[in-house]
Amino acid sequence: MRSRFVGCLLGGAVGDAFGAPVEFMKRTEILERFGAQGITAYAPAYGRVGAITDDTQMTLFTAEGMIRTWVRRRNKGMASVEAMTASAYVRWYKTQGQRPHPHYAHREETGWLFQQEALHAQRGPGETCLSAIRHMTVLGDPAPNDSKGCGGVMRIAPVGLVMGQSRSSPSDTFALGAKLAALTHGHPTGSLAAGALAVLIAEIVRAKTLPDALLAARACLRKHAHHEETEQALAQAEKLAASDVAPHAAIAQLGQGWVAEEALAIAVYCALTAPSFREGVIHAVNHDGDSDSTGAITGHIPGALYGHAVIPESFLTPLELQDVIAEMASDLCAFPKWNIGESDDVGGRSNRALSERVWQKYPGF
Repeated sequence: MRSRFVGCLLGGAVGDAFGAPVEFMKRTEILERFGAQGITAYAPAYGRVGAITDDTQMTLFTAEGMIRTWVRRRNKGMASVEAMTASAYVRWYKTQGQRPHPHYAHREETGWLFQQEALHAQRGPGETCLSAIRHMTVLGDPAPNDSKGCGGVMRIAPVGLVMGQSRSSPSDTFALGAKLAALTHGHPTGSLAAGALAVLIAEIVRAKTLPDALLAARACLRKHAHHEETEQALAQAEKLAASDVAPHAAIAQLGQGWVAEEALAIAVYCALTAPSFREGVIHAVNHDGDSDSTGAITGHIPGALYGHAVIPESFLTPLELQDVIAEMASDLCAFPKWNIGESDDVGGRSNRALSERVWQKYPGF
């Protein structure tokens, strides 16, 4: 299970870093610069090789929000996962040099993740996420915008990991993924695509095959109003995956990935068709459009499916914040078993010490 969690978050970061140098390039420009196969290895972006972007940054803060929710519940007895995750997004917002709503502007930020200096680099943050957090007055309320950009779905894999391990129902998993995406993206498609990905990851964590996991995700999706855009995109991805259309042509039919349903469909197509993690990520980034987001979502899927061993070492060694990402994934896997807080059933000095260490790392506020 730990290998699946680590594989998912590291796989997403690898796809993100692969796509970062070509995010705003057309496919013709990518081929002209990198050759007939396109980009097949890390290239410099943001002043280094293996640089992550806001996609991975926000994925880490989503994971932190879920852990802090549990820590608070163990110590205080109650917590809203939507509010705690929104609070995590405010911390991310501050790392980007932004000043949030006065309610939160002067709050002292603590905790292990915020202290990672490399996360304070600005890596192309999406304007929808920035604007939604800037105007956030009540933590946990959905964003009052009409955006269906991919900024909600790109960061939602931690929800699938946690809910999959907890054996939560697909319906509950879908609902939580959609709610957390809706914190910044108010269009139904922007949140429903995230709910579908959360179920997909959760079912994979439960050792389902990718086709079976996709079947479960689409079944949940169809229960919700305004599901048509995402359902049609996923159906097209499956149809193209079963065809003999070349990957670059199939991805062009699915879109550019700037909006949620297109980014999800491209990732699903690449995960279904690629014979290896490496080829899936390469296919996912060599197109017109949002290459880092489609690369990130694609990387999450086989990483969760096969574990971290599927990721080539040559991709991991240069990856920015590799150790931080792996540690967050390990904590995300382990936290339900931590005997901490006032609800601790074991007691004793060692557990009090653990409670203090966990509170310092993931304070429940």
